[in-house]
Amino acid sequence: MTSLSIPWPEWPEFTVNVSKLLAIIAIFFIALLINRFLRVLTKLVIKHAATQSRAAQVREQQTRTLAGVLYGSGSKVVWFVAVLTALDQCHISVAPALTLAGLASVALGFGAQNLVRDLITGFYIVLEDQFVIGDTIQIGDATGRVEHLTLRRTVLRDARGALVTIANGEIRTVSNLSRDWSQAFVDISIAPEISLEKTMQALESAAAELRGDPSWSQALVDGPRILGVQAFDRSSSTVRLQVRTAPTRQDEVSRELRRRVQIEFQRQGLPLSNVQRFELVSASPSPPEAPKPDKPN
Repeated sequence: MTSLSIPWPEWPEFTVNVSKLLAIIAIFFIALLINRFLRVLTKLVIKHAATQSRAAQVREQQTRTLAGVLYGSGSKVVWFVAVLTALDQCHISVAPALTLAGLASVALGFGAQNLVRDLITGFYIVLEDQFVIGDTIQIGDATGRVEHLTLRRTVLRDARGALVTIANGEIRTVSNLSRDWSQAFVDISIAPEISLEKTMQALESAAAELRGDPSWSQALVDGPRILGVQAFDRSSSTVRLQVRTAPTRQDEVSRELRRRVQIEFQRQGLPLSNVQRFELVSASPSPPEAPKPDKPN
């Protein structure tokens, strides 16, 4: 009678394989937890719209886009590290992959350094809320309304109606002309022989009339106020007025103020400055005439 022998499994090797499998599962589980944490962290960047205004809605959309970019980039890095760690647990060399990734990053660093600079600057523009779509800004010599804004570029519509595209990396100083309030100065030149007291009274009447007009009071933040004599000479005296308005409305308010000042001056019979400009043109001296020969007698 023959006896059957049943081979026992090699427990040590089986235990090692199970430990490797558990280690790989733990690696991907930790990567998943980090991914969830990144999702929660990037949501803190989102600035929810407090009002229903277009600027607030655009601001929320921009921060949502920024949060999505941050989460996507961070998630890719986390999963890349997790895969490399799992391959190392399987005794698969990751040195070629790391070398290839290093070479690729160096190549991208040299070839796309301007693009990286644009993206970093655009990130700070959105994060710090320097300006949003709809704002009127000045960047260098370009002034206009922001029509489009991404992490790479800013597009303005200038006074001529032209679209001006500016790479975000080229922005060093930006002036936002549409935050909180705008300001304008109006200079009025008057004839020097007119009494300054009458002039001030006429300007104050025009300013008070503008402040009391319901159709314009909503556009005013402060003023118009008379600052005083800005300059004077023998030909004219210049009085300066200051007015603060709602964002981007300073030009129309200034034009209306000038119109009312002119009407008030005409009503009171006060003449404006009548300065005539003369251009002196130096004539080149003509050559002396040659003496005429004497006529023979």
